[in-house]
This record gives sequence, C-alpha cells and structure tokens, in this order.
Amino acid sequence: MSLKQRLQDDVKEAMRAKDKDRLGTLRLILAAIKQREVDERIELDDGQTLLVLDKMLKQRRESIAQFTSAGREDLAAKEQAEVGVIQGYMPAALSAEEIDALIERAVAASGAASVRDMGKVMAAIREQVQGRADMAQVSARIKARLGG
Repeated sequence: MSLKQRLQDDVKEAMRAKDKDRLGTLRLILAAIKQREVDERIELDDGQTLLVLDKMLKQRRESIAQFTSAGREDLAAKEQAEVGVIQGYMPAALSAEEIDALIERAVAASGAASVRDMGKVMAAIREQVQGRADMAQVSARIKARLGG
C-alpha cells in the first residue's frame, strides 16, 4: 500500500473515531500532496510524498520556535501535535553514527577533499537521508567532516 493510500485510509479511520485534531492534520497533509500534484501535473510516489511531509515538518518546527519565543504556548502545542501526526508517516530516523557512516561513504565515492566539494557529497547522500534526518544537521556534519 502506498503512503498516499495509507493517509487516505487513516482519514476515514479518524472520521469514524471522531478524532478531530488528527483528522485536521491528515487533511492538511493530503491537501499539500494534492496541491503539488496539481501544480506539477504528476502523481506523487512515496519518495515525493515523503518530501512533502518533510517540508511540512520543517514548517511546523519553525512555527513552534516562533510561537514559543512569542509566548504563545497554546499555538506551539497545536503545532507540536501536528508534528506528532506527521512523524508517524516518516521512516525511522537515522542515528548520528549512521549519518556519519553515510557521509564517509559519500566522501569516499565522490572524492571530496574540501568544503568546495560539499555539493557533490550532499547530492550523493540526499536521497538516502531525506525524511530520515534533518538536512541542516546533515549539511553541518558534512561541512565539519570536510574541514569547513
């Protein structure tokens, strides 16, 4: 079963359970997926759906930080609940050791020697870590590894 189909089935389940918060978040997810499909005139596969979910997670995390700094804990809690629902559809997160091992393999495969070669390493590693790790943290680890 595709990720998109699983989301649609979970919407029906949330309706039956009368879980309004979960239902609202699932509808937001499906709306974002549908919007991308309409904009690009394509049918999203699981990998592209994960990219949409990853983008939504990033937006929610930024919102949480802004709401917390503004003293709006009620809104931050709502965003945090949405993060919990979205993360339920993401693959298992990579550990720091797994990320470092992937970086080492990508550096060796691309022949990267300095920070100038960071783009090569990012291109080689992006597909493997997308949705499983924060790309900003991965980028920082690559930069540190390459001596930046």
